Amino acid sequence: MLEIRPLSGRPGIRAAGEINVITRSSWQQALEELANAHTDVSFVELSGLMFIDVGGAAALAVTAQRLDVGRIVVDRPPPELERILDMFWPGISMIEVAGR
Repeated sequence: MLEIRPLSGRPGIRAAGEINVITRSSWQQALEELANAHTDVSFVELSGLMFIDVGGAAALAVTAQRLDVGRIVVDRPPPELERILDMFWPGISMIEVAGR
């Protein structure tokens, strides 16, 4: 199960639950909407996320790479997200991980 809601007070989304093959389409749709509304910095709050698979991390990385300007700040992600990003997208400058 995956729950995605807009953040209040700053541009972005909050995701809770799991991002996997079953929930990935919802995740991709939310990221597409985030990218369409993006101006400079967008936030993705993941403190309630219990798991994200490689496909979910790929969707985030591809979304960030498609931005014309700015970055996506990922707040309190599960540890596997940082490991996946470091392994497959080392040094991706469009994603900033905060609140480790």
